[in-house]
Amino acid sequence: MQVTETKSEGLSREFKIALPAAEIEEKISHRLKELAQTANMPGFRPGKVPVSVLRKKYGPSVMGEVLERAVNDSSQQALAEKGLRPAMQPEIEITEFEDGKDLEYTIAVEVLPKIKPIDFSTIKLERLVPNTKKGEIDSVLETLAKTHGESEPIKEDRKSKDGDVLVIDFLGRVDGVEFAGGKAENYELTLGSGTFIPGFEEQLTGIKVGAKTEVKVKFPENYGAAELSGKDAVFDVTVHEIKAVAPAAIDDELAKKLGGENLDALRESIKEEQEREFLTMSRMTLKRELLDKLADAHDFKVPKKLLEREFEAIWTQYQEEQNKAGDDVETATPKDQKPDVEGEKEFREIAERRVRLGLLMAEVGRSNDVQINQEDVNRQLMEEARRHPGREQEIMEHYRNTPEAMEQLSAPIYEEKVVDFILEQATVTDKKATMDDLIKAMDTDDDGKLKAKGKAKSDKKPAKKSAKKPAKKAAKK
Repeated sequence: MQVTETKSEGLSREFKIALPAAEIEEKISHRLKELAQTANMPGFRPGKVPVSVLRKKYGPSVMGEVLERAVNDSSQQALAEKGLRPAMQPEIEITEFEDGKDLEYTIAVEVLPKIKPIDFSTIKLERLVPNTKKGEIDSVLETLAKTHGESEPIKEDRKSKDGDVLVIDFLGRVDGVEFAGGKAENYELTLGSGTFIPGFEEQLTGIKVGAKTEVKVKFPENYGAAELSGKDAVFDVTVHEIKAVAPAAIDDELAKKLGGENLDALRESIKEEQEREFLTMSRMTLKRELLDKLADAHDFKVPKKLLEREFEAIWTQYQEEQNKAGDDVETATPKDQKPDVEGEKEFREIAERRVRLGLLMAEVGRSNDVQINQEDVNRQLMEEARRHPGREQEIMEHYRNTPEAMEQLSAPIYEEKVVDFILEQATVTDKKATMDDLIKAMDTDDDGKLKAKGKAKSDKKPAKKSAKKPAKKAAKK
């Protein structure tokens, strides 16, 4: 085999490879001899068909099989001998081959960059651990008490206020004409719930039972029903009854209603659930900070084709999200539409960060022999199956019979293993914090300014379109 490098620019490599005709012929003869051992043709005993006869009958197909294997084997050998690892499947083109002559072909490939990870022991991180306070548990109990409370008509002669439940009739008109979904009788509306369009509930605050009033509002520009979007509307409203919600007593009876043994057991259950949620969010925050530091500390070229594939994936995802948000043709993003200049620049920055971090994590895992075990994969598979009630067996069979799907399922598990490997070497300091502290840490930077950390800028979407909400009742959001 003769290998000649014809291009070496950045991560791009091209080679011209020649395989001697004698080598190809040897492989063809070897394959025909293998076939002769089991071949069955009229006039010959099984396994006794002459190779010359087989060559006439199967020569072209054997030639194709041998050429494909020879090209694959020799291209892999050429890359391995030069210590190159392809980022994606190489592009191969046969440039010359005739029976009895040398095989020549070209191979174009982008290789993985050489990555030298930083000393992970230099990374300093702060991990928030739960410091659940009694007040937080009390707050949850109060919410549960309100949720399981009962509403009763008020006895005193007073005006409505936030938290009250109003029993109302309403009839809405736009330009004096009634519209679909704008009418209801004996509808129970909780003031302050934000159930109806902006301005509706506020105008029913401070009125009494028996009141008849006009509520004037304007539908949002992005309202679900296009014919109502941005339109002024007038609702005739009659208040039949005002109910006050009385929270349930926070006692053993409430605990039993919620499946607890008693109030103390319910408190402990709430604490455990809060701490589980806290630790999940804290892990996400810690990982986000780690990835930010890794992204800042590593700067190497990424393969263009990997970058382009990631960019296309991000844009496609954005289109799908836009189309899910919209419910008509006007809000849909055409499949062949490309982002504007600003949007493309931002998407490419996101794609480059993702690819660079992905390559870095893969290299750390490879060079340190990070492995995932079958138990981890089975656990993830069971969780995925449970997301599809009634189809569990079908989902499990799909993953087990589809290597690509199983690889996608295993990838996040592998990434978490690599993250754990790095965290074991980094300096991680635990700091007790409340849930409010954790939420604040997720939303602010060191200077106290709001930001969307850890989203790799992926939440910033260019060319935004207004998303419409479902039009169930015209008075509602």
